[in-house]
Amino acid sequence: MTNKLQRIGIMGGTFDPIHFGHLVTAEAVRDQFNLDKVIFVPSGNPPHKVKRNITDKKIRYLMTILATVTNPYFEVSAIEIDREGYTYTIDTLKEFKNIYGEETQIFFITGADAILEILTWKNAEELLKMCNFVAATRPGYAGDSISEKIEYIKRIYDKEIFQVTVPSLAISSTDIRNRVFEGRPIKYLLPESVERYIEKAGLYKRG
Repeated sequence: MTNKLQRIGIMGGTFDPIHFGHLVTAEAVRDQFNLDKVIFVPSGNPPHKVKRNITDKKIRYLMTILATVTNPYFEVSAIEIDREGYTYTIDTLKEFKNIYGEETQIFFITGADAILEILTWKNAEELLKMCNFVAATRPGYAGDSISEKIEYIKRIYDKEIFQVTVPSLAISSTDIRNRVFEGRPIKYLLPESVERYIEKAGLYKRG
């Protein structure tokens, strides 16, 4: 810790697997908002993904480390990986506030689809007051509906929510998993180190 008032980005997600869309988004937000660093937080046991078979959290954590290790402004936290039970964003942000201090400005980076659901998250009103939210969208992705939802949240909760358009967000973890399952290439969609790990560990394949 330093005496300097820090500006930290928190990028949460399942990262199953992490890909260039995540990395480009994090770097774009870091630059645009002059952040000291971006901390990637692989989700532990997200309650909203209970119906999907998610890859083991330790494997997703390792893939995130492999993907971010070359960027000196990126870190990976096991804060949710180590937590028992369901993991909620509100609890994670409280822990980061305890670590870095209440005065630290936190920018929570998430996809636009998550912003559309934010009012259903645990303690949503308290959550909105704790940090700045950055909604990452890809060009042409349901622009009007997202903007209307964001304007509604801003008006009701008197809270600024920033939008950042990232072309490479057209890449998706779902598509990558499907490609591996179907035996199609995933090269250039994610870091080579993650691609090699997926192949070596046999992730997402048939059976």
